[in-house]
Amino acid sequence: MKKLDTLALVLTIVGGLNWGLVGLFRFDLVAAIFGGMEFGETNLGSRIIYTAVGLSAVYLLGRIRALVGGSERVPSAA
Repeated sequence: MKKLDTLALVLTIVGGLNWGLVGLFRFDLVAAIFGGMEFGETNLGSRIIYTAVGLSAVYLLGRIRALVGGSERVPSAA
């Protein structure tokens, strides 16, 4: 699980950084890497990356309690 968590985290960070570049500079790094396409265009390579990033986010959403310490016991206030 740890390797899958790490892969999902890296892909989600890549997606977040790409969205940051889109928002700040209207520059899509993934599109640029996969063929120098115009902003908003996709090809098979970029669609695979976008899909992997989206699936990673869904996976991390399902694991959020374990990743942020939901399995740890909170000391009682007694």
